[in-house]
Amino acid sequence: MNTLFDKIWDSHVVRKVEDGPTQLYIDRLYCHEVTSPQAFEGLRERGLQCFRPQQIFCMPDHNTPTHDQDKPIADPVSKAQVDALARNAAEFGLTHFGMMHPRNGIIHVVGPELGLSLPGMTIVCGDSHTSTHGAMGAVAFGIGTSEVEMVLASQCILQSKPKSMRIRIEGTLGKGVTAKDVALYLMAQLTTSGATGYFVEYAGSVVRDMSMEGRLTLCNLSIEMGARGGFVAPDETTFAYLKGRDYAPKGEDWDKAVAYWHTLRSGDDAVFDRELVFDAADIEPRITYGTNPGMGIGISEAIPAVSTIPAAGQASFLKSLDYMHFQPEEKLLGKPVDYVFLGACTNGRIEDFRAFASLVQGHHKAADVTAWLVPGSWKVDGQIRAEGLDKILAEAGFEVRQPGCSACLAMNDDKIPAGCLAVSTSNRNFEGRQGPGSRTILASPYTAAAAAITGVITDPRQFLL
Repeated sequence: MNTLFDKIWDSHVVRKVEDGPTQLYIDRLYCHEVTSPQAFEGLRERGLQCFRPQQIFCMPDHNTPTHDQDKPIADPVSKAQVDALARNAAEFGLTHFGMMHPRNGIIHVVGPELGLSLPGMTIVCGDSHTSTHGAMGAVAFGIGTSEVEMVLASQCILQSKPKSMRIRIEGTLGKGVTAKDVALYLMAQLTTSGATGYFVEYAGSVVRDMSMEGRLTLCNLSIEMGARGGFVAPDETTFAYLKGRDYAPKGEDWDKAVAYWHTLRSGDDAVFDRELVFDAADIEPRITYGTNPGMGIGISEAIPAVSTIPAAGQASFLKSLDYMHFQPEEKLLGKPVDYVFLGACTNGRIEDFRAFASLVQGHHKAADVTAWLVPGSWKVDGQIRAEGLDKILAEAGFEVRQPGCSACLAMNDDKIPAGCLAVSTSNRNFEGRQGPGSRTILASPYTAAAAAITGVITDPRQFLL
């Protein structure tokens, strides 16, 4: 029997090119302001309209400031890109959720929370972390700007079919261990290229027990293992999350959709090109120490010795440590922290703010730490306030900013200064990713919260009873 990936992929094949790629139908295209301007210009030059505009949704997120969004954007480049998206959406008749719109936010947060991303769909966006939507039981992946133009014009894309991989995580996660820690663990085990050429299905008891927010985090980081994307088969957790969402089916359509979604699973005899199994007991809260997401350790562990690194990788290993101002075999517990960032399409959901608030409650932000807490959408912002989390955070010395990609990447005002060390819940720790010369440690919301109140890298489990 076919894998779930085969089922979804094969049901969207329009045509197979002999000795070439597959023409694949796309159910949903998301556009943000960074990778779409040239695609829209290409349509103009060719005199084309969007083939199915009702299936395309646009919103700015990368360049949006996280304060004073009701005022004009000060940075001219950011303003030009955000304004261009608004103009393009209007000209081509596309749905656009601009800044301050109640449905605005990070596109990979908004898609699932509005019910735009549904099981069995094919979903693309000009952004590598489109794999996030795979948590809904969809085949979702990032594409380039020329491919964005292709989907705008035809609602199809040319793609070579990836191989299939299943990763099972069995057992029960320990105290303070989150989906982010699971993802960072997998990246360290597989390396940042270990899943190259594959589409990954996540399974096992740990994944079944995860909330939708946790699954979204896990699938978000699939790309950091080199995978084309990652997804989770839809189940009762998925259906409960989607029921009543703005764009989810209603009434009889809901019942029909759920009946179909129940069929979206890999058969018991499905054959994967590669299958891996991991034990939850081996995973503790994780942090990165280098300049790619695969360079990670358990928070109680030391940075590896040079001798444990393959000879071909030792020079880049030492270069990375030099950039981070760390040493081989050094432990990072107790290292002073300058910035803490909670947010991004990886950890900007309500569950992440609940976790952060639960740990800092009754404590206070360390005086030397600058903390940016950025919800992934206006809906998340509303949930934070409805649940009183903003008051808990304010009492602990924290402020909730306005939605956007923020300090995940240096495309807006929220940049980490050169030389400063940030504990970040985002997805990448490349050199300069959060600002020129900035140093990034990737971590979960719990670990970020512990650093924010102690001022140093701290095992969050000591605060979790």
